[in-house]
Amino acid sequence: MTQHLQRRLMPRHITFMALGMAIGTGLFLGSASTIQLAGPSVLFAYMFGGLMIFIIMRALGEMAVHDPVAGSFSSYAHRYLGPFAGYVTGWNYWLLMVGVGMAESTGVGIYMRQWFPDLPQWIWVLGSVVMIGSLNLMAVKVYGEMEFWFTMIKVVTVVLMILGGAGMIWLGWGNGGHPVGLSNLWSHGGWFPHGFVGMVLALPVVVFSFGGIETVGMAAGEASQPERTIPRAVNSVLWRILIFYVGALFVIMAIYPWNQIGTQGSPFVTTFDKLGIAQAAGVINFVLITAALSGFNSTTFSGSRMLYSLANKGQAPAFLAKVSTHGVPTRGVLVSLACLLIGVVLNYELPKRIFETMMSILSFNTVWTWSMVLIAHFSFRRRFGKTAFPLRGWPITSAICLAFLMFVLVMLGYHPDTRVALYVGAAWVVLLTVAYFVFGIGKRMAVAAVDANAA
Repeated sequence: MTQHLQRRLMPRHITFMALGMAIGTGLFLGSASTIQLAGPSVLFAYMFGGLMIFIIMRALGEMAVHDPVAGSFSSYAHRYLGPFAGYVTGWNYWLLMVGVGMAESTGVGIYMRQWFPDLPQWIWVLGSVVMIGSLNLMAVKVYGEMEFWFTMIKVVTVVLMILGGAGMIWLGWGNGGHPVGLSNLWSHGGWFPHGFVGMVLALPVVVFSFGGIETVGMAAGEASQPERTIPRAVNSVLWRILIFYVGALFVIMAIYPWNQIGTQGSPFVTTFDKLGIAQAAGVINFVLITAALSGFNSTTFSGSRMLYSLANKGQAPAFLAKVSTHGVPTRGVLVSLACLLIGVVLNYELPKRIFETMMSILSFNTVWTWSMVLIAHFSFRRRFGKTAFPLRGWPITSAICLAFLMFVLVMLGYHPDTRVALYVGAAWVVLLTVAYFVFGIGKRMAVAAVDANAA
């Protein structure tokens, strides 16, 4: 058996991975809640949040181009901040991927029940675990192809909605030939109906809708020509966020008064329905299922690669460092899938609360991961200076972004519904710290490093 991953992800795979994780249920369903918080000013929240995510991605991209390794930000934290930082970041991210995988597989079950209400939700969750697990056990190129087509479905849906909505706004499609115009954007309390505070309160929700976009860094170790592929994928993030998030929400809020959006279901469903598309709800439900499967596919991929990376550094059981003859960390995939089966049990016991609970709890893990990217990048730039794909405006841009993430962390504690994320996140970090010292992980790594240097 080979001990190495294989570079079989093509440029289009990497680009669509970054795009696919940015376009998910946060846009199709979660956008209604952010609109209610901020009104039309949610557009500015998405622009600012997108800019912050772009800074994080450029920092990660600079390190990935310089050193495209499996483990990505965990490996960079290990290298530039120390073994303990890499260890906590790696296991923290693996837990995040397992948790998001549970939430996304739960999403599949929720959406499938729209078509098959008599079947229990857990059956669809189990089916999605088997399906995605099988795909991830195949060659990495199979994963890349599936993610490409999953994302293509979402992209086509959003583009059609934007084009159809533009026709309603300026040509009167679906409105008896009378253009809707843009007045709904400012006629119901102005751009800031809840004041500037409303937009600020929407920022944490906006940011978490982009969660998972850092997956592109996890794919760097299996990307063909990473020096070309990674910059292309990272640079595409900002303008695609503007098109798909800001463009879609601009169209939706121009067509409907913002305070009515979400009262009749997904704004995407109502828009397609108004355009005269039969079975609009069924179409969007299909897209939501593919979006959930796409997220589940990516989290399984990233979780297994993180276990592989941790094992190679002596921070996880050594058997997880083994890969198959076609370059897949099979054991990491199977361990991640075994943990994901907990989601099946939870869907059997708590089918109505699992999705929202998991996403709230995992907010801390997301902030930790992004913060470690920026902190590791500080050390990286001090060591190497400006590299081939530099983050522009460093260190000011990084400092602003890090301060923003601290603000998001404060907001998690401010809201009772998300405060549990801080408790669970802190408990997880304490547990990892105890395990690090009790099991002598740091000592084993130090001995391994001495042996390697001696050799």
